[in-house]
Amino acid sequence: MPPRLPPPDADLLERREILDEAGIGRALRRMAYELVELAGHEQSALYLVGVRTGGAYLAARLAALIQASGETRPPTLGAVDITLYRDDVFHGLPKPEIGPTDLPESIEGRHVVLVDDVLYTGRTIRAAMDVLADYGRARSIKLAVLVDRGRRELPIQPDVAGVQVQTAATESVRVMLKERGEPDRVVLRERRA
Repeated sequence: MPPRLPPPDADLLERREILDEAGIGRALRRMAYELVELAGHEQSALYLVGVRTGGAYLAARLAALIQASGETRPPTLGAVDITLYRDDVFHGLPKPEIGPTDLPESIEGRHVVLVDDVLYTGRTIRAAMDVLADYGRARSIKLAVLVDRGRRELPIQPDVAGVQVQTAATESVRVMLKERGEPDRVVLRERRA
C-alpha cells in the first residue's frame, strides 16, 4: 500500500485574517461600483467572466451587486476554466481536473472583465486571456480581483482590486467562500519552519 500523503496545504499555518465576511462584502460593493464607473457610457456591453472556481463565484456576486444598483443594464455573466491553458499543466498538476467554460454570449466586441479571487504571478490571468482569445476578439479585457498579493512574474495588473496585500514567497492567500461551504474569509498563511 502506498504511503499516505498529507493534504497539499497541511504545512501551512494561518498567520492572520485579511478580510472577514463583512470585509469581503464591503470590498465587493466597492468593486461593483468601480466596475460601473470603469464601464462608463458603454455599461450595456459589460461582460463579467469568472476564472473557475473562486473567480466564478465572485463574478456572480459582482453581477448581482451591479444589477441591484440599478445604474446599468445587468451584466452578462460567464466563466472560464484555464486548466489546459496553464503553463504548468503537465508539471505542477498531478491529476488536472478540467471544468467547463461557459460563455453564454459571444465575447466579440464586448467589454470583458475577468474576475478572480487572488492575483499572484499573473500566469492564471494570462491563461484566462488565452481561453478568451479562442472564443473571439473582445473589445477590451479588464481585470478585477478580490486580493492582489503582489509578486508578479508577468506584467499583469488589476484594474479593480478589493484589497492589496504584500506577501513573502513563503506565504499564501486563501479565499474561503460560502459557495464552497466555508465561511466568507480571506486569510494569510505561511509555511511551517
